[in-house]
Amino acid sequence: EVQVVESGGGLVQAGGSLRLSCAASGFTFDDYAIAWFRQAPGKERELLSCFSSSGGSTYYTDSVKGRFTISSNNAKNTVYLQMNSLKPEDTALYYCAANNYYCSGRVSGYDYWGQGTQVTVSS
Repeated sequence: EVQVVESGGGLVQAGGSLRLSCAASGFTFDDYAIAWFRQAPGKERELLSCFSSSGGSTYYTDSVKGRFTISSNNAKNTVYLQMNSLKPEDTALYYCAANNYYCSGRVSGYDYWGQGTQVTVSS
């Protein structure tokens, strides 16, 4: 079964850091794009970053560029999101998502989703 699972969320003070992990299974990691989304209460799910191994593509939305960094360990089929200088407005449920082609800016562009990991930033 194709599956992606997030981990690494938690409670952190403003200005602190967290690293999220997205572990993929059931498919060849190198053939997929892995994206990070987040959704805060009352807001739409938004794309933060995406990594595509086969396409050689990396994307960041402007709101996190310079603070968040996406990276991968292909041998472990895992993608990471390093989050630095966290702000209270970063509080949200963070998801990883996958498709079998290239990075998409749309929620509908991804076929597989994790259950989410909660990130809470205190002020």
